[in-house]
Amino acid sequence: MSTEITDAQKWLVLAVLTISGYLLYLLAPILTPFLISAFLAYIGDPAVDRLERIKFSRTVSVVFVFLLMLIISLCFVLVVFPLIEEQIRRLIVRIPDMIDWIQSGFIPWLSQRFGIDPGMFGLSGIKESLADDWQTLGNIAGKFIKEISASGQLILLWISYILLIPVVTFYLLRDWDNLVDRVKNLIPRKYELVVTPLAKDCDAVLAEFFRGQLMVMLAQGVFYSIGLWIVGLEFSLLIGLTAGVVSFVPYLGFIVGIVIAGLAALMQFHDVIHIIYVLIVFGAGQILEGMVLSPMLIGDRIGLHPVAVIFAVMAGAQLFGFIGMLIALPAAAVITVLLRHFHKQYLNSGFYTP
Repeated sequence: MSTEITDAQKWLVLAVLTISGYLLYLLAPILTPFLISAFLAYIGDPAVDRLERIKFSRTVSVVFVFLLMLIISLCFVLVVFPLIEEQIRRLIVRIPDMIDWIQSGFIPWLSQRFGIDPGMFGLSGIKESLADDWQTLGNIAGKFIKEISASGQLILLWISYILLIPVVTFYLLRDWDNLVDRVKNLIPRKYELVVTPLAKDCDAVLAEFFRGQLMVMLAQGVFYSIGLWIVGLEFSLLIGLTAGVVSFVPYLGFIVGIVIAGLAALMQFHDVIHIIYVLIVFGAGQILEGMVLSPMLIGDRIGLHPVAVIFAVMAGAQLFGFIGMLIALPAAAVITVLLRHFHKQYLNSGFYTP
């Protein structure tokens, strides 16, 4: 009798998972604001809990954290984004001049030193194409507004996102602990002793990854931007933030930043000393990240080898595209926790120690 009940339970779980997966597939177009809100609530919940521990009410703590997150978001949209857009526009306008310098200065130097055929680069066609299209490409914000204005449905979608995400985030922040307790109470009692520690370990790893890694990326982006601005690089903000964003892969932000900033410095100043300044900026940033930021904000709990990180990002991109790159490292961190558990179980099993 117990075997029949167990089989029935397995079929019930399989049916529930199948139906849930199909519903998620059908509802995918409207899930984006809810997923963004859930992510923001997950990021902000520890701050709310800390305020509660110093005798603030849950509502007051949520309001404070919510307003802080809103102010940060508005600062990015109203201050940082226009600066980035302006630097991108200036970069696109400057590309023909950069190509001129490469053709007249850099390629002849390469040809003289290494015997490279100048015709193999084919920069003339690129320059002509950009000269025809730079006005269209130069105003990103205007083009974006024109595109969304042509579609009433897209306008309504963005308005719904703008209005819905703050509301859902506030309510999720307020009720986050209750939601977690309710999910915990749904775990079958005989599995609770196994699932609860695993869930706590996964939460610890994800928390340190999301909150710690985001803080490291932000700090590095700010450091690189300020350092390159002091050097006098024209596109310091754009290059610095790019290096900070891709720094979630070990050493990738450092390598990408040095290559892009070094080329930009060479094209802007035509000397070696500013390339040395760029190397100093990124060397100092790498030391800051390795000795201060990562130990303080992330720690060693994630435990992903750099090769595993690179493989996870590439595998995520191959399987699911850009979204796969975003979720690759959190998924790999959770898989690492599960593998550690199964490894421990294996070492304690009769199969390993007869």
